[in-house]
Amino acid sequence: MALHDLVIVTGMSGSGKGTVLKTFEDLGFFCIDNLPVPLIPKFLEVFNVSGGVFNRAALVIDIRAGETLVDLVRMLDELRRSSFRLFVLYLEAQDDVVVRRFSETRRPHPLIEGSSIRDAIRSERRRLEKLKELADMTIDTSNLTVHQIKATVVQKFRGRSRGSALKVVVMSFGYKHGIPLEADLVFDARFLPNPFFVPRLRGLTGREPKVKAFLRSFPETGEFVRRVGDLLQYLLPHYQQEGKSQVTIAVGCTGGRHRSVFIAEELGKVLRGRKRSLQVLHRDEGV
Repeated sequence: MALHDLVIVTGMSGSGKGTVLKTFEDLGFFCIDNLPVPLIPKFLEVFNVSGGVFNRAALVIDIRAGETLVDLVRMLDELRRSSFRLFVLYLEAQDDVVVRRFSETRRPHPLIEGSSIRDAIRSERRRLEKLKELADMTIDTSNLTVHQIKATVVQKFRGRSRGSALKVVVMSFGYKHGIPLEADLVFDARFLPNPFFVPRLRGLTGREPKVKAFLRSFPETGEFVRRVGDLLQYLLPHYQQEGKSQVTIAVGCTGGRHRSVFIAEELGKVLRGRKRSLQVLHRDEGV
């Protein structure tokens, strides 16, 4: 599979390049941090002949490249004449913000040797000036949260990626086996009448017609599905706008075999479509 999109992420240390690279990974891009500039042509050659599953790549190349950054500036002209789309994304942040971020992470600035952090930042700005001029887009992350940085990237590049659809997992579970640790949202179905106490239904699960008919006979069951479905239809687009790539919705009952299984299946029907990937799982159905 030939390369279709190449994004080069560059900019100031402490401006959020790591967060941006993880966002591209969530969007379905093949990602590499700190690829040596001389290896870019070789990377592109191998990428195009590998026949892999990716046709989009994002590379972080910054001040850690040292003197070879000059070669990158020259290389960009050649890359823009290639068959794929090249996009250079530059991340910026104010000096005080960069100082604070390095203080919070307790990591050294790449140019800190023999100088103060502010001297290192000034030196980095000078050395990145040309790359900043050549950038297709500059994002100042000084006043942005991690979630806002991700949302900005998602909004710009969502249309370029196969992996942009929000993945939704609806999972049934039994409280006696513990709440799923991966759950983003948890709904409790234990208020509904329990088929376990109906002898002819006890050995069945929430996917069996007799159990479905039993639960549907109570008006609160349909009302619960409708209200939770409406809430999720409201929430999921907002999760996606915040840059979240997957949302796990857990529905629990006592044992995880009847009520939660039925409700999870019904919510799956409500949530299918709308440019999202959906998977319904039953963690404890066979326990």
